[in-house]
Amino acid sequence: MKHKQLPNEYYELLEELQATDFVLLELTLYLDTHPNDIDAIKQFNEFAKLRKQLRKRYEKDYGPLLQYGLSYSSYPWNWNDTPWPWQV
Repeated sequence: MKHKQLPNEYYELLEELQATDFVLLELTLYLDTHPNDIDAIKQFNEFAKLRKQLRKRYEKDYGPLLQYGLSYSSYPWNWNDTPWPWQV
């Protein structure tokens, strides 16, 4: 299956999402062992808010990011539009 050509902004936004996910994962691991670090909790919450904004922007411009009811589909069903984020 041939994938449609995507603009550079797509890849930049996807990379920003991946970097934000990495920060959130690392902060989660840190907070598991340092649950009273208020600065880390604030940083986690800031990145969680950023992640939500990035996801919303991605889905508005490029379609659903997560399956199983975590992302909406437009009409017509757009989960068959490729490439999917994990394919690039």
